[in-house]
Amino acid sequence: MPGKRSLNASAIPSAKRERKAITLDIKLEVLRRFEVGEKLSQIAKALGLAVSTVATIRDNKEKIKANSQIATPLRASRLTRHRSAVMETMERLLHVWLEDQSQRNVPLSVTIIQEKAKSLFDDLQRERGASSQTEKFTASKGWFVRFKERHCLPHFKINSTAPGNKDIYPEALRSIIEEGEYTPQQVFNVDETGLYWKRMPEGTFISVEEKAEPGFKSSRDRLMLLLGGNAAGDFKLKPLLVYHLENPKALKGYSKPNLPVIWRSNKKAWATRSIFQEWFTYFFCPAVERYCAQNNLTHKALLILDNAPCHPVNLSDLSDNVRVEYLHDSTPDSIQPMGQGIASAFKAHYVRRTFEHILEATDGEDTAMIREFWRNYSIMDAVDNIALAWEALRPATMNSVWKKIWPECVRFQSVSQTDNIAQLQQNIVTLAKNVAFEEVVEADVDQLLRSHEEDLSNTELMQLEQEPAEEESEDAPPALRQLTTGRLSAAFSHFEAGLQVLKSDGPNDDWKLKVSGAINDAINCYRELYNEKKRRSKQLS
Repeated sequence: MPGKRSLNASAIPSAKRERKAITLDIKLEVLRRFEVGEKLSQIAKALGLAVSTVATIRDNKEKIKANSQIATPLRASRLTRHRSAVMETMERLLHVWLEDQSQRNVPLSVTIIQEKAKSLFDDLQRERGASSQTEKFTASKGWFVRFKERHCLPHFKINSTAPGNKDIYPEALRSIIEEGEYTPQQVFNVDETGLYWKRMPEGTFISVEEKAEPGFKSSRDRLMLLLGGNAAGDFKLKPLLVYHLENPKALKGYSKPNLPVIWRSNKKAWATRSIFQEWFTYFFCPAVERYCAQNNLTHKALLILDNAPCHPVNLSDLSDNVRVEYLHDSTPDSIQPMGQGIASAFKAHYVRRTFEHILEATDGEDTAMIREFWRNYSIMDAVDNIALAWEALRPATMNSVWKKIWPECVRFQSVSQTDNIAQLQQNIVTLAKNVAFEEVVEADVDQLLRSHEEDLSNTELMQLEQEPAEEESEDAPPALRQLTTGRLSAAFSHFEAGLQVLKSDGPNDDWKLKVSGAINDAINCYRELYNEKKRRSKQLS
């Protein structure tokens, strides 16, 4: 009798892989994601499905949609909440618009948001043709409640027109200034503003030709600037510039710390809390310290900010010498010094300088040469012109804008004649006519300057879906922060301050000497580097 065959692993049949049931809801979700432009691999990863399964669902699109129409009443009641591609796109663009409004601290209300949503929906329907016209959308309060639940809405300033608010803050500020014994040289204000750095007046042949071209428009390429100075008007801070690329090709070969602006990047070219906190700690506070030392002032300052979301609320905790005060939500925007004509005058100077740049490079006669110059006008050219425009603003202008919030500090009752907007507009028109833009009139220039502060239009929001023309420099390594004499000097000051704390509060004299000697020995190489840089600087001068 033959022996029984022993059981082993190879003899045991493998268990069948469990098949995953794919419901009608999942299939419809796959089709919805295809409609809004997601890729096959992205959908598979997001829903935990095989790529082949997702492809099969896509190929059976018509059959699945037909089945959804004859679903059971319970199933059908759920399918009525299926949201169209137009609705998905509208809400995504509306969220971008809300973030932009929040960044600029623009007052909003539920009604304003509903109206924007309705106009966006209508424009998207028109763009997509008859196939999307059947869906109706009224931007009801119920929709707004569900929209808030679906999206983490940014904080936005409530539109308030309560009477009597405009005089409250100046009185509170006066008390703070008297209590801290601040002089006009020690009180600062900064504010963010957007700049379309490559935009021409309407009607110029460059503007007309760009509109006819498909794809991303360079005239819609925007950057953010943080501009500010003190109430005396004699100290303007180095501008902070936030762009959507960290290493654009035009900056290849340039040392970012040596640029005339503080260069930072953010995907949407917006200031963030981390960017602002870094600016406050490593740029503003050291700049104030140097300025006070140069002018024999007590090392202290008062910084006035609005309540924009990018302004952290704990800034005063980061410095023993700088006090930060925030404008009330109810304070009118027009009362903020940097909002009273500084941004407008700066942008007028920037446009004037841009036309001067064109004239210098082309002599203004050959339209082909002008067209070629503008095609090659880069973000680095814009940085240089931004620096020159900021430098052009006069102390009288920087001081006069404080008259609504702190009238006692104002020595100049009006802006400098060279910063007068009307005069600058006339200068720009004259320059434009000298560079073959004969059709430009003052109204075109006025519209161009106003366009920098306008809300993102529905067309601009829809075009944000497209990729900008300029790409990140592929081989550009992260910029190395160079140790200038200024940065080394600031570092030595921090070391000295830390040692002073240990010397005054330390419990043991031996510890003080030991630690002080060790730290000085450790940083001696940097002192040698500092001395070498100073020697070279003297030789060059």
